[in-house]
Amino acid sequence: MWQVQIETPLTITTPKGFQASGVHVGLKRKRKDLGLIWCEKGASAAAVYTTNQVQAAPITVTKQALQASQGHIHAVLVNSGNANACTGELGLSHAYTSQQALATHFGIAPEQVAIASTGIIGQPLAIDTLLAGIPQLMPTNDKDAANDFSHAILTTDTGTKSAGQQYMQGNVQISVCGVAKGSGMIHPNMATMLGFLTTDATIEPDVLQTLLRRTIHRTFNCITVDGDSSTNDMVMILASGAAGGATIVEGTDEALAFEQAIETVCQDLAKQIARDGEGATKLIEVTVDGTQTDEVARMIAKQVVGSSLVKTAIFGEDANWGRIIAAVGSIKEPLDVSNVDIKIGSQWVLQQSMPVLFDETIASRELAQQDVQIHIDLHDGTGRGHAYGCDLTYDYVKINASYRT
Repeated sequence: MWQVQIETPLTITTPKGFQASGVHVGLKRKRKDLGLIWCEKGASAAAVYTTNQVQAAPITVTKQALQASQGHIHAVLVNSGNANACTGELGLSHAYTSQQALATHFGIAPEQVAIASTGIIGQPLAIDTLLAGIPQLMPTNDKDAANDFSHAILTTDTGTKSAGQQYMQGNVQISVCGVAKGSGMIHPNMATMLGFLTTDATIEPDVLQTLLRRTIHRTFNCITVDGDSSTNDMVMILASGAAGGATIVEGTDEALAFEQAIETVCQDLAKQIARDGEGATKLIEVTVDGTQTDEVARMIAKQVVGSSLVKTAIFGEDANWGRIIAAVGSIKEPLDVSNVDIKIGSQWVLQQSMPVLFDETIASRELAQQDVQIHIDLHDGTGRGHAYGCDLTYDYVKINASYRT
């Protein structure tokens, strides 16, 4: 299993107005396990949550906080090592208690605190350990603090995941940065990961929510690792307005530029998550063209990249196009599959829905690379979509067979 190494000069504390912290308090044996994003003057906030019908206590509490505060918060408290999911009323009480404790510590209202948890499901949160750790959170705006936060949210990830983008809004520089965790149990739509974005743009929460939701659909909703959804996870964006630019209004050029920046960051993080699938050795990128709509193209791409048979073929470096075409045809939408082309790496393996001769040696060599490209064209429209995933390996079974031990 190879290590994910992400280097970027931009962090979640790059946007003006934000500080961060990450510490080890004992929820995990050794690694950092409690993190904080802090905006002293408050930020507009928006979030998209897991689609799993079983949702953890922190999701409930954060939804209530954003509703009660009308989308304006100061802090995000995140713990790893324990999901606080399927823990009943006790778990909900622990979530409220941690929210209240952080609010008291910083002198703000509880509804100005969002919380998130990730880790083992079904075990009570060690609430006394968490509460004792809150005074250790001393946020600053330096890169080390941002790095500490990014480590504090990890579970089975092999490394931290961060991305950033800057652009000019008139004569004002706007920064959009993010961190994420996610390795296993990754599957559309918007599940099994935590993602936190910060920006110093000025924007109201309702507009921010609209732009985030659209962006999530084109990025995080296009990744899959193992077909399972989690109970906990979400993507949240906070906007401090500290850059001093004009308020971004939906439907304007400023909104388009801002949305593109969010999409760039989310796309980068989504690929990093797919690349870091538990036990993964390869990132698989599937691009689909020539469908009736973009949505159908995305459906096909997700189906292919999520197929266990495709994933194992990629792991085995076997250019088995039959598994790919079978995955294409398994979606519920009606398709014209009479003129399908499939390319694996540089090798066309199917054209006009008929097999073609290709060089197996070259195909296997390309499948041995860390990035594997699959291109599918149905020649039946202008729709285009993509999805990201990873191969399915022996190590995936080992990791998940002993996750609790």
